[in-house]
Order: sequence, then C-alpha cells, then structure tokens
Amino acid sequence: MRVRQQDGRQVHLSYCTNVHPAEDLPGIIGQLDTYAVAIRERLGADVLGLGLWLAAPMAAALADDGEARRQLRTELDVRGLEVVTLNGFPYEAFQAPVVKHAVYHPDWTTPERLEYTLDLARILVDLLPDDAERGSVSTLPLAWREPWTTVQQDAARHMLDRLAHGLTEIAWETGRLVRVAFEPEPGCVAETTSQAVGMLAGADTDRLGVCLDLAHLACAWEDPADAVKRLATAGIPVVKVQVSAALEVADPVAARPVLERYAEPRFLHQTRSAGGHSCDDLDIALAENPAGPWRVHFHVPVHTPPEPPLTATTGVLREALGVVSCDHFDVETYTWDVLPAGHRPTSPAELADGIAGELAWTRDVLSGQVNA
Repeated sequence: MRVRQQDGRQVHLSYCTNVHPAEDLPGIIGQLDTYAVAIRERLGADVLGLGLWLAAPMAAALADDGEARRQLRTELDVRGLEVVTLNGFPYEAFQAPVVKHAVYHPDWTTPERLEYTLDLARILVDLLPDDAERGSVSTLPLAWREPWTTVQQDAARHMLDRLAHGLTEIAWETGRLVRVAFEPEPGCVAETTSQAVGMLAGADTDRLGVCLDLAHLACAWEDPADAVKRLATAGIPVVKVQVSAALEVADPVAARPVLERYAEPRFLHQTRSAGGHSCDDLDIALAENPAGPWRVHFHVPVHTPPEPPLTATTGVLREALGVVSCDHFDVETYTWDVLPAGHRPTSPAELADGIAGELAWTRDVLSGQVNA
C-alpha cells in the first residue's frame, strides 16, 4: 500500500505475514486468499503491501527455482498484492508452540544465516514492483547476547562483509538494490541504536543499515528523536521501520492480575523497567517484581488499547513515525494468537479485521490524517 506523507514523499506500508504459520508455497498462497485479499478489500485499497516471511527451506527452494518465483509473483499480482520487504529474522517455525530463544538461531556467526539472507534478497528482486526504488530484508542484530566472545564477534564481522559483497553481486546481476536491515532488540548483542552504531561501524552502509522496531525502541527506553539523530550522525540508514507497540504498565503490583495473562509460553517477552532493571521474560519480571513502570516486549495491536490498567507504548510509536525518514513501514503484530482470551481473534475474519484496523491507523498517522 502506498501512502503519501505530508511532505509529499510516497512510502510503502505493509503488514508482516509472520503472524501466519504457513511455510510452503501452497500454504503461503492459501494465506494470501484467506487474509491478505480480505484485508485489502476491507481497506478499499487497489494494492496491499505484504512484509512477506519465508521460512529458510522455502526460501532456499525459491532461490533455486526461477519458475516458482515467477509463479509467486503472478499469484501476488492477480490478488492486488505487492512486496518490497521481507522479514528474515525468524529462520523457521516462528509459530511453533514454543519459540523463545530459538528465534535467534542460526545467528550471524554461521553460514546458514548468511545464505538464508542472500536467498531472500535473490527472491525479492523478482518480487519487487517495477517502480520500487529498492527492497529490504530485516534480520536479527547478530545474536542473542550470551555467549558472545571476540571469536564470535570476528566471525560475525566476516559474515557481514560477505553479505555486503553478495548484495553487491545481486545488484550488479539484476539491476535491483536490496538492503539488509539489522533490528536492535532487548537481550541481543545490539539492544539499542547506540549498540547498532557500534555493530555497523565500518560496514557497507550502501547495503546494510538498521530496522527500527518501535516496540523494541520503547522497551529499551530510547527517545525516538535521539535514536534517529544518533543513527543519522553515524551515517547509518534506517532501511525499514517495523510499526509495533509494546505493553506498558505504570504500577506492576496493581496490574499483576491482568499482566499475568500476557505471560505465555510461545514467545520471549523481555521486560525493562524505567530504572534499568532487565528481565529476559515476563514471568521472570513477575517473580523478581522490580519497581515500575515497566515496558514489556509483547507486540499489541497498534490501533486499540490493551486491557486496563495496562497501556501501550503508542506515544513512542507516534513520536517515532513523526521523526524517522524511511520508505518501508511494516506493521508487525505477530502475537495476535497469544493475546489473552477476549482480545484474541477467534476466526480468520476477525484476524483480517484486526490487521486492517492496524494498517488503517498507521496509514492515517503517516499521511497526517491523525497527528503523529
């Protein structure tokens, strides 16, 4: 979906399909019919953008099969769908019963992570609309923070050099530019934009940059304007923005009965207090009970508030959308299926309604119809 900002610049807005479990081509095409077409129709849009997620085995198969890539492009086109960005953070099985730390493997010390990411770039050049200036692939910020040694750091630096070289070759062969965006996340080697600056020091910033996930930014208690300025000063581009909101709780003691409903077994919910206390999951924070306020890495719908007395970091989200310069915006609420009962969609139609609501809200903020 194309959105015209107040300054006249056109940007791409999509939703990330990692909310769906399909990991093979028939399943992906099925989810286009079940969800994406329905969302496009609800929005009254001629074209809907997808932030497509492809599991590693599917990506490898598509990268090796030009006919399959053309088939996927055709399936997108006939449904009024387009892709300018891929989510390359989860490697596979992102909607498994338990994900937690598995999402950080393989990491950027491994050739598997490199090849997966280059496979995605090879696929994306064949999916990009003809008028798209470039494509983007988001990925993890190297690895989970532990263990992390100088040996691993050197291995990751070598992989990033190979990544930039591979992206340069793809651009030379195809004439299409794909950039890779590293996504700071609490608990990882790069949790903050400051650490991302260090991570990408000396890297090829024509090919590599940052994905700003706005829930992660909030959970790190970063000021959006300061974060954007820091990256700009260092010459590191914001390649992609993941439009997301985290849980916020002013008084964890008073909110505990409601907060406990968000402690669930599938995903990791890193929790940070304003005072700097860090917990790697919500159940740990509930046990340790640091003083509030807390922000919890639980992506909640951006257009509706969570269950009181909880709130969302929508203020940080709005502020960030008002100061960041980027052309790829991807709504990434992958947690619809693990929301507490009563807030969770119970049918494909309800999920399509929810995602359409998020996209409409984001479209209106980006276009200035709702103040950022």
